[in-house]
Amino acid sequence: MIRLLVGLGNPTSRYEKTRHNAGFWFLDEVARSMGLVFRDESRFQGAVARKDVGGDALVLLKPSTYMNRSGSSVLAAAAYYKIGVDEILVAHDELDLAPGVVRLKKGGGHGGHNGLRDMVLHLKSPEFYRLRLGIGHPGDRAQVANYVLDAPSKGESHEIGDAIGQAMRAMPLILSGDYPRAMNELNVRDREKDKRG
Repeated sequence: MIRLLVGLGNPTSRYEKTRHNAGFWFLDEVARSMGLVFRDESRFQGAVARKDVGGDALVLLKPSTYMNRSGSSVLAAAAYYKIGVDEILVAHDELDLAPGVVRLKKGGGHGGHNGLRDMVLHLKSPEFYRLRLGIGHPGDRAQVANYVLDAPSKGESHEIGDAIGQAMRAMPLILSGDYPRAMNELNVRDREKDKRG
């Protein structure tokens, strides 16, 4: 079961509305739905909220280390709470998925995502769960750095918000450890959306 829920992004108001902060947006929504408030904790180099779920502590973490150094924050929290790699779910922006699409997977490569790359480096394993929130691709690799650090259009913002809503509806399945059903739920919603055009 998931015991550490991580949202990837960059701290400070400068980056708050940028595509790279989709993971933060999702975690903020989770915290809001659970009535939780984030508090800065220096030992974890991030903002943390906690809730008891089924007798275990569910830890929500937003690293404040900036995206490229997210791994040290995640490792600190996982070590302190004795959380295994396969008990971690990280929500992050995904260039390879269109805005409005959300996917759940376990393991795999980092796909050039610096936050994931640093997590794999620090955790010494890629076998954590990933909630991939589509932000689309600019079409040119040379434009990616500026693209992820720019705000989405109004339409894209609506689509990303819809994807976060889909993920929120799947969270009970995810937190109960029913990953196959959660993955299927997200895929079915995407197929239904495609049919509607």
